[in-house]
Amino acid sequence: MKPKSFTGMRCSIAGALEHIGDRWAFLLIRDLFFGINRFEDLRASTGIPAATLASRLKHLVSSDIVERVPYKDRPPRVEYHLTPKGHDLWKVSVALREWGDRWDASGFGAPTVEMVDRATGRRVILSLVDVETGEVVPANRAALRPGPGADDQVRSLLELSEGPSK
Repeated sequence: MKPKSFTGMRCSIAGALEHIGDRWAFLLIRDLFFGINRFEDLRASTGIPAATLASRLKHLVSSDIVERVPYKDRPPRVEYHLTPKGHDLWKVSVALREWGDRWDASGFGAPTVEMVDRATGRRVILSLVDVETGEVVPANRAALRPGPGADDQVRSLLELSEGPSK
């Protein structure tokens, strides 16, 4: 059964999910961040069936998240690389990893990967940052407000929301 399309839904999260596709696609994006670029290597890393892999890569290419880059003429061979749009998913990937680590989503009891500052070796985490001052904003001070693309339904929904809290 084909999932319902989010096209036309006035929501940036729904639009992003439409571009990414599904959970297989996000694992492929993860592996592309790790530098795994060839079809067979992606298949081996994820355990994804070949037909599913081909379909997901085609979707990611059509969404301009991934590009095909030839690396051999005879026989013709391509690698897959993240586009600038794909590289922008880095923060989403980090946020998912942090959430998975916090709630032991893998079920192994400990993180398999940690993000560190190259200069100090100390762990780092994602933060909300004030765009004018560059200062970190605690999650309990973050609030949502209608953006330039908001319609009446979005405005009504936001009136009910108190925003993120911890």
